Amino acid sequence: MLGKKLIKIKTISEYHRLRGLPKPMHPLISIVNFSSIEYTEETEEVNWIFDFYSISLKRNFGSKFTYGQQQYDFDDGILFFMSPGQLFGVKIEDKNKFHPSGYMLLVHPDFLWNTSLAATIKQYDFFDYSVNEALFLSDKEERIINGIIENINQECHSNIDKYSKQIIISHIETLLNYSERFYNRQFITREKANHQILEQLENLLSEYFNSDDLISKGLPSVQFVAENLHVSPSYLGNLLRVLTGQNTQQHIHNKLIEKAKEKLSTTDLTVSEIAYQLGFEHSQSFSKLFKIKTSVSPLAFRQSFN
Repeated sequence: MLGKKLIKIKTISEYHRLRGLPKPMHPLISIVNFSSIEYTEETEEVNWIFDFYSISLKRNFGSKFTYGQQQYDFDDGILFFMSPGQLFGVKIEDKNKFHPSGYMLLVHPDFLWNTSLAATIKQYDFFDYSVNEALFLSDKEERIINGIIENINQECHSNIDKYSKQIIISHIETLLNYSERFYNRQFITREKANHQILEQLENLLSEYFNSDDLISKGLPSVQFVAENLHVSPSYLGNLLRVLTGQNTQQHIHNKLIEKAKEKLSTTDLTVSEIAYQLGFEHSQSFSKLFKIKTSVSPLAFRQSFN
């Protein structure tokens, strides 16, 4: 995605102008139909940054898109979320099959001001997925989302009164709550892909803790693990909690304790030497973590083998 022209859009009205759309009914919220957008080579071969939230459902694009760090086939119903300031790029691979449908809900942060969503929208983890992970919808789920979007659209095109904003906010909250439910379903139903991530995590941690330069590298961070698995930290944490009941940090600690037990039971290294080899600056920190995880000290664990 690097090296491409960057287009930064500050307002929803600006996006409408760039895409050849009529002026939005409301400057801070809009629902855009993809079939109404003017697509040109100049606007497609670029990277984008919006200064507003975007929730999009795309269908019938007839080719794969490079989106974040993943590729998606938009012939299926796929919902994805972007926060203000996130960088994304879309590459159309087959323009002859390019017949886009679906819609995009655009919401400026100013629209949320002084509403319940102003604070709670940041609690929805999928807005922190750094455009790495999309939500794959079943037909039933897509009908539910479409119904909510239609309710928002009708309210946006009705006569504005003192109830309009709160009603729209309530519909958006319902949309986000359903999306959260569907994401948790996806963690379970996309079993093959998710278990591949678990296998990759296991291999990554095993390789890391078996490396000779662990002393200089220190303990692996959650960010390091997520980047190497090509997912975001929040997505990985949610996935692991659903599949295993543990977060990423706990998986790292489990692998660490597994390696520590191996060294304690098969070598004559002191506890301090083992702690140092495992990337700890202070052996006390290692001993404390070991006891929390195993309920015994490293020395007591070693003595149990004698």
